[in-house]
Amino acid sequence: MASQEESSQPSDTLTTLKTESETLKTKLEEERAKLHDVELHQVAEKIEALGQFVIKTRRTLKGHGNKVLCMDWCKDKRRIVSSSQDGKVIVWDAFTTNKEHAVTMPCTWVMACAYAPSGCAVACGGLDNKCSVYPLSLDKNENLAAKKKSVAMHTNYLSACCFTNSDMQILTSSGDGTCALWDVESGQMLQSFHGHAADVLCLDLAPSETGNTFVSGGCDKKACVWDMRTGQCIQSFETHESDINSVRYYPSGDAFASGSDDATCRLYDLRADREVAIYSKESIIFGASSVDFSFSGRLLFGGYNDYTINVWDVLKGTRMSILFGHENRVSTLRVSPDGTAFCSGSWDNTLRIWA
Repeated sequence: MASQEESSQPSDTLTTLKTESETLKTKLEEERAKLHDVELHQVAEKIEALGQFVIKTRRTLKGHGNKVLCMDWCKDKRRIVSSSQDGKVIVWDAFTTNKEHAVTMPCTWVMACAYAPSGCAVACGGLDNKCSVYPLSLDKNENLAAKKKSVAMHTNYLSACCFTNSDMQILTSSGDGTCALWDVESGQMLQSFHGHAADVLCLDLAPSETGNTFVSGGCDKKACVWDMRTGQCIQSFETHESDINSVRYYPSGDAFASGSDDATCRLYDLRADREVAIYSKESIIFGASSVDFSFSGRLLFGGYNDYTINVWDVLKGTRMSILFGHENRVSTLRVSPDGTAFCSGSWDNTLRIWA
C-alpha cells in the first residue's frame, strides 16, 4: 500500500506544478495587459508615410548545386559566405560575383554559416551536429579543409551559428533544444542555454558592442532572450502559432522581430516586455523563413516560402512592397552591414543581391 502511495505522489506534484505554472503565466499576461495602453500603429499614425522606392535584383550568385540554406555578410560589406544542401560552403565577392573560396563539407545540409568579425574565418555546420571553423587566407590554392577546426559538438543538427564580437567565441543553436557558447581556440563549451522544449531553429546576437544577450527561436513557438554570462533565460515570448524560423534584433537592440511558419512576422519590445506588432495579410498563407531590418530599422524584410520577399513598414505595420525573382522558397535573407543592399538565398540554388 505504501509503495502505491509513493508512486502516485510524483505525478500528483507534477500536475500541481503544471497548474501552478499555468496560473502564474495567466497572472503575468494580465499584468502585461494592464500596462498595454496603446498600439504601435496608433502611435505611428502621425508619422509621415514612406515614399515609393525601387528595389531590384542587382546581382545573381550562381554556383551551388542544391538549395541555399544560409548566408552571412562579411564586415567589409562586400564578401558573403553561403552554405547549401549539396555540402558546399562558398565565399563570394558580392560585387564582382566571383567565388573566392569553396569548401566541401563532409555532410550535406549545411544549415548554418557565419563570417568571423575580422573577415579571416568562416564557421559552418549542419547535419554533422558540429560547428567547424575554417581560416581563410589570400593564397587561392591553399587547401582550406586541412586547416578545419571542429569547435562545437551538439547531440543533434546545428541550426544556426554566429560569432560574438570577437573571432574567439561562437554561439550555436541546435535541434537538441539547446544553445551554447564555445571557445574557438580550445573547443571548450563556455556556457549552455537550456529552456526551449523543442528544436532551436535560429539565434541572433544583440547589436551593442557590450552585447551580453542574444535571442533564440524554435519549434516550441517560443522566443527566448538569454544572458550569456549566466546562461539564464531573462525574457520569453510565446505568441506565435507555429515554429519560429528566424529572429533578428532591431538596430537599437531594444526590440526584435521574428518570422514563423504561421505566416506572420512579429515585433517584440524588450522594454515593454511584450509583442507590439504583427505583420501579416489575409493573402499571405505561407511561412516566413527569414527576417531582417533595414539599417534604420524602419523597414522589415521577410523572405517567405511562396518564393517572395515582403517589405514591411515596421511602424505602421503595412506592406510597402513585394519582391519577385526567386523560383523557389526564400530560405535566408540578410541586410549588408552598411545597409545599402540585402542578400537573399533560395531553394532555387541561387543568391540574389537586391538594392
